[in-house]
Amino acid sequence: MVDNHGASPFSASLEWGTVTTPELPTQYTPADVETRSYERWVSEGYFHADAGSSRAPFSIVLPPPNVTGVLHVGHALDHSIQDTLTRRARMQGRETLWLPGMDHAGIATQNVVERELAKQGLSRHDLGREAFIERVWEWKEESGGRILGQMRKLGDGVDWERERFTMDEGLSRAVHTIFKRLFDDGLIYRAERIINWCPRCLTALSDIEVEHSEDEGELVSIRYSDEIVVATTRAETMLGDTAVAVHPADERYAHLVGTMVEVPLTGRMIPVVADEHVDPSFGTGAVKVTPAHDPNDFEIGRRHSLPSLTVMDERGVITAHGPFEGLDRFEARPAVVAALRAEGRIVAEKRPYLHSVGHCSRCKTVVEPRLSLQWFVNVAPLAKAAGDAVRDGRTRIHPPELAKRYFDWVDDMHDWCISRQLWWGHRIPVWYGPDGEVVCVGPDETPPEGYTQDSDVLDTWFSSGLWPFSTLGWPDATPELARFYPTSVLVTGYDILFFWVARMMMFGLYAMDGEPPFRVVALHGMVRDQYGKKMSKSFGNVVDPLDWIERFGADATRFTLLRGANPGADVAVSEEWAAGSRNFCNKIWNATRFALMNGATTGPLDGLDLTPADRWILSRLQSVISSADTAFEEFEFAKASDLLYHFAWDEVCDWYLELAKIQLGEGLEHTRLVLGHVLDALLRLMHPLVPFVTEELWRAVTGGESVVMAPWPVVESTYVDPEAEREIEALQELVTEVRRFRSDQGLKPGQKVAARLGLAGTALAGQETAIRSLLRLTEPGDGFSATARLAVGEVSVEIDTAGAIDVVAERKRLEKDLAVARKEAAQVAAKLGNEQFMAKAPEDVVAKVRGRAEQAQADIARLEAQLAGLGV
Repeated sequence: MVDNHGASPFSASLEWGTVTTPELPTQYTPADVETRSYERWVSEGYFHADAGSSRAPFSIVLPPPNVTGVLHVGHALDHSIQDTLTRRARMQGRETLWLPGMDHAGIATQNVVERELAKQGLSRHDLGREAFIERVWEWKEESGGRILGQMRKLGDGVDWERERFTMDEGLSRAVHTIFKRLFDDGLIYRAERIINWCPRCLTALSDIEVEHSEDEGELVSIRYSDEIVVATTRAETMLGDTAVAVHPADERYAHLVGTMVEVPLTGRMIPVVADEHVDPSFGTGAVKVTPAHDPNDFEIGRRHSLPSLTVMDERGVITAHGPFEGLDRFEARPAVVAALRAEGRIVAEKRPYLHSVGHCSRCKTVVEPRLSLQWFVNVAPLAKAAGDAVRDGRTRIHPPELAKRYFDWVDDMHDWCISRQLWWGHRIPVWYGPDGEVVCVGPDETPPEGYTQDSDVLDTWFSSGLWPFSTLGWPDATPELARFYPTSVLVTGYDILFFWVARMMMFGLYAMDGEPPFRVVALHGMVRDQYGKKMSKSFGNVVDPLDWIERFGADATRFTLLRGANPGADVAVSEEWAAGSRNFCNKIWNATRFALMNGATTGPLDGLDLTPADRWILSRLQSVISSADTAFEEFEFAKASDLLYHFAWDEVCDWYLELAKIQLGEGLEHTRLVLGHVLDALLRLMHPLVPFVTEELWRAVTGGESVVMAPWPVVESTYVDPEAEREIEALQELVTEVRRFRSDQGLKPGQKVAARLGLAGTALAGQETAIRSLLRLTEPGDGFSATARLAVGEVSVEIDTAGAIDVVAERKRLEKDLAVARKEAAQVAAKLGNEQFMAKAPEDVVAKVRGRAEQAQADIARLEAQLAGLGV
């Protein structure tokens, strides 16, 4: 992705004519443009969608960032992709809604406010529930939502008039409505199950709130009897063992199934059971079963009707009677091992033992599997519907190869624990009567007198699962819901395909009578550093997009991310590439400014006598429009970015502007219109990717109100001209080859030399003026004598370098270089001909030697050609 383009070759001091044109500053300074442009876009209402419009709709709901969050590089990628899609759709004439909002982030927000209280020596319990919730709302209004301002800096074209929050009145009503429906349909229930539990936050956690890492621990093998040895990384949980399990086909233990063994240190007798879950090839093939502290053991316990013994409290403190009671789990672990060792029960100890350990994503505390009374969603029918919607094509996952991951999840989804032991969040709308009655109360209902509401709140993912339709007004039949649901596309990272996307699919299909929440799920990867490493503070490679915006501009930041964004693939970025993107924006700025200073303008091209160069650039523009459309439609933002980058830099700037300069020098005034036409279309094509610089330049070129509302370019087949493309491609090949020869001969780029061009009868017969101008070639004089001859295609070029270079010195230099190249060729040929070397050398070493041989031969051919070109 590193580009070796230098500074713009266009000099603003050169003019093709005296024309009054819009003034642009000599340098592009993003800070002078971005805030001003964004504020004007918002104030003019460009991003506001009209639900009553008759235009075809296009809608995206922004995945709601946490109210506690700040813009990180993952957000920047995700938002840049969505902004690109919505800006293009708006330009295509579609009624475009990009709806913003924030998630209340139950655990994270409660932790933030509790830390603030702790500074005052207070806890939430000192305030009480209602006062604490009021305090959280105060924090939200004063300090929450910083990310919304940061989204503006990135250029997010969202409909701010429709900003939502998962705890606002309308969304709370939606949460209570769907809970009531699910409850009444028997799809929500309360039961004791194993869940993820944070002993620090004192709440259940969803799977996505648990981060796994490879931690060093210990693997201890414990003798339960003369014939049974089990291994565990959590020795303290043996205090809650209620069985030992073996595989039913394991002949080693077949005679023990149904017998009893003693749990060491406790004196309790437990059965040996046979269960298919046990892997007989792992360890000894016998496992301890602790139903209250392990999810797999819980299922074994259910199958065999085993009791569940809870031996730890909610803070991870041992509650089992005996010498370990009152110890923290991590204090109890070595104490239990020591006691077992003293009894001669330890068979083996392995330290360190690397294994996967779950941590709370908020406080990093080690998560404890815990048997707890919680609320669950019966996901089986909902998950089936979510799978069917993708299988039958109502929703398309892109790229399609990631659909398998989605099916792996929804086809084997476990019931979802939705209750959290927090105060901040949607309180579960279930009330309990004095005699054990249970009533679910809907949003328009009143609980019976004397009933008490459940103290838990709902998992944050429960409310965000409703986001695609609750934000549009559901459960009411609003114009927005009728117009913009299902949404057009969901843009999100593949890492939360299972957690969030599946939940939205389940709830959307359930609430909206089988209509999925989005037509397409467009998945992107994670942002990594230039070496492909995951970004981490410990690695010191984390990119702060706000820092990049400050230093390089929002456009450069966006373009760097988008230029690496292929569907479903991780995105590598570096500061060097961000600087390159800034240079690209500067290149477009300088080129447009140069064109404007020399009269570029927009207007009809009908009836103009266009040159081959004009017809070439217009034809190439049609190809670029078509290819860009294909790339955008397939979410191939890297391909679209690269396409436009090279068209803008390589073809418009490096070739057409140079050719246009020549044409205007010949008095071809229509060139100003072609320049304006090409720049107009190019800036519109680039706008979704780099909105700020294109807005400033497009308004200067066209005098239009805003490129935000300008029509998207469409292919005009009348401009497709293969013949012109072939002619200019031949010119480019000729100019490139002669420039290479000039460089090889040591001629300076601006140094003029005499040359005779053999153009008669070729496709380039009408391009002599352009060729001589581009190559700094003068007409041959009376004393012309060619010292070098080149043939490029059908064209011959004879050049007189006498006086321009010292031919004798140049020949000596080339002959010396040729001798070195021939020596290198001989050495590597001898090595490759050495049978002993070829038999013993590693493949990569042999490959390098072969590469040296190829390079040496190429150098010999090049130097011999240069010598021949010097003449006699």
